[in-house]
Amino acid sequence: MKNRFAVILLGALLVALIVPPLFAQSTGSVKGVCKDVSGTPIAGAIVEWRNTDNGRKYSLKTNKKGEYFSLGFDPGKYDVVLLKDGKQIDQVKGFPVGLDEADLNFDEKQAQAETAKQQGISPEQLKQMQEQTEKANKEKDVVKQLNERLAAANTAIQGGDFDTAITQLAAANQMDPSRDILWARLADAYLLSAGKQTDPAEKTRRYTEALTDYQKALDLKQKATQASPKPDDPKIMAAYYNNMAQAESKVGKVDDAIKAYDQAAQLNPAGAAQYYYNQGAVLTNANRPDEAIASFDKSIAADPNKAEAYYQKGVNLIAKETVDPKTGKAVPAPGTEEAFNKYLELQPNGPFADGAKAMLQSIGSTVETSYGANKKKAPVKK
Repeated sequence: MKNRFAVILLGALLVALIVPPLFAQSTGSVKGVCKDVSGTPIAGAIVEWRNTDNGRKYSLKTNKKGEYFSLGFDPGKYDVVLLKDGKQIDQVKGFPVGLDEADLNFDEKQAQAETAKQQGISPEQLKQMQEQTEKANKEKDVVKQLNERLAAANTAIQGGDFDTAITQLAAANQMDPSRDILWARLADAYLLSAGKQTDPAEKTRRYTEALTDYQKALDLKQKATQASPKPDDPKIMAAYYNNMAQAESKVGKVDDAIKAYDQAAQLNPAGAAQYYYNQGAVLTNANRPDEAIASFDKSIAADPNKAEAYYQKGVNLIAKETVDPKTGKAVPAPGTEEAFNKYLELQPNGPFADGAKAMLQSIGSTVETSYGANKKKAPVKK
């Protein structure tokens, strides 16, 4: 019995010895920490590993601490690339991975120091370079946050949610008060929201806030233009002046508004027709017809096809009609008929077409089918 048991036991041992190692480790793992030149963890970066033997790729994303880790790597040599926002930051070629854990860190500050040493750059020079890089990275981060708030504000404005836009833009200006576009957009939000206020005091406050913020935007833009002019600067400042003029007119500063429109036209002649038209509208609402007519004439001179300017000029000329002392009949001011007929020539079915015809009828004139000398006239229906 003892011998038989020994034989059985020996057989079991032999079977155990020839069983293949099903659970033996055949892959490795990798890990590491990624930091930028300021020593800050690089979160959301991609560490791309490519096996140079079989071409297999692994893409690993870093966490908030800049860490990455992965199992299941085939042993071999790897080319490793560190990417952030699709741009390559660093790389390592031929990095070995075995069956154990491979540790590969990316420390950009240390890498920069090693590169500087190889290139003969002094520690002081390196320090300056690192400070500049750190400053640029912080600026990039701030700009990203500002753009996010600006985008959120623009979406809110498009949806008519002006208070949310104001909150976003006010926070952006607290982060960085040196951006003219942010002050201008905040002013836009105040200007657009003011008209929806039912409380007169709140309406005035918002128009005043808009005026203040447009001025801040202009001051910043003028300063930036003096330091480093760009081709679009005059056009941008013209837009700021145009919008500021609207805010000024709403708080009764008509003369300031007129000056602002003049500034806009001087800065951006291509938009002068609209700026002078807006100026004429403000003067019309202020019951200053002579000045309004002059502004509409400037608008027409800048763009002879701006139909609305002819119509509004005619409206102001109607206010200047006189009465013939002999007949007692109304005498239209010179140019009234021509202004309305020119509008009808340019926009026969325009939004003011019926108004223009009614005005012509009121002064006993006719509607011309096409404006100009020796052209047929169609009588106004009575």
